[in-house]
Amino acid sequence: MTAQAGTPEPSPAADPGASTARARAPAARDVLRIVLVVVACAIGLYLFWRVRTVVRLSAISLFLALAIIPVVDWFDGRTRLPRAVIILLIFLGLTIAVVLIGVVVVPSLVKQVGQLSHNAPQYAHELRGNSLFRHYDDRYHLSPKLVRDARELPHTLARLVGPLKDVTVSAFSLVGQLVTVLALTFLLLLHGRSYVDLALSLTGDREHRYRELIIEINRAVASYMLGNIVISVLATLATWIVLTILGVPYALSLGFVVGFFDLIPLVGATIGAIVVAFATVTVSFPVATIVWVIFIVLWQRFEDYVVQPFVYGRTLHVNPIVTIVSVIAGAELLGVLGALLAIPTAAAIQIVLREWWSGRGRAQSAKAQPAEPAAPALGS
Repeated sequence: MTAQAGTPEPSPAADPGASTARARAPAARDVLRIVLVVVACAIGLYLFWRVRTVVRLSAISLFLALAIIPVVDWFDGRTRLPRAVIILLIFLGLTIAVVLIGVVVVPSLVKQVGQLSHNAPQYAHELRGNSLFRHYDDRYHLSPKLVRDARELPHTLARLVGPLKDVTVSAFSLVGQLVTVLALTFLLLLHGRSYVDLALSLTGDREHRYRELIIEINRAVASYMLGNIVISVLATLATWIVLTILGVPYALSLGFVVGFFDLIPLVGATIGAIVVAFATVTVSFPVATIVWVIFIVLWQRFEDYVVQPFVYGRTLHVNPIVTIVSVIAGAELLGVLGALLAIPTAAAIQIVLREWWSGRGRAQSAKAQPAEPAAPALGS
């Protein structure tokens, strides 16, 4: 049959996309590769779940080593003692400090917090003698709220310490696990650099780049962990001194409460300040409370703009959004301990991603550069 006049027949060349319109069926090799990847990921996750205790102990050891290594390096550069002896002496000092806190500070802290909670109705009754407080108490019913919050203070602290105790004390509940953590930390402090050198020697031409990356991560994590402890100690001492001057009872215990909460990123300092504010209403209200509020606002500004830049230096710059998300995720996974480790972990991940992105950009720019034309041959 011939085509009608004036109606050209469609030519295959006129539609170049006709041959590619149909989707190509996946090859058996591609399907097999996908299945193998999925199976390998499932096996890896299963093995990770089975050895999660070992991973947890190793992570605790790694963070302990990163927090202690600046102190070890400082003594190692200024004394002639062997590095192993320095590490053992630091372990001994930390053990003595933990024992002293457990034997002296913690029982006194628990006793004073319990007394503060027990005497809350008496303090509320004394506050009613102040005409200004009585005026606002009749309107907003402050006394019942203060008594209720004071009565719940021991339970609140127990709930906050609970996740930290579950993760740390349970990890050290057996002598074998404690020895494992200490041994891993000791080996990381003693031979950590040789382990890193051995791993970097396998990277070939990228050894220098990866070495700089590891040094930056080590500096950031160690600076944050050690600096966070220093800042918390300073907050404890400052709170103790101010509350002692104001005549607030249980000043030392409240100082430790502020120092403990100050370890928690973002909201910890504010929670500790609110707890202490409840205690200040028991003495010369509202003068002591106003003085405390002014002090804590000034202290937090001093801590943000003077103490933290001085302690952390330029080694820790985490995006605020990353900070918030990491702290929430860490608290959801491991409670208080997860919140403490969230920021250094996020800093390490951010450093790795930044280095990867800059390397990717350098590779793309190198590909985009045109090749230099070859020199003409002689006699051409």
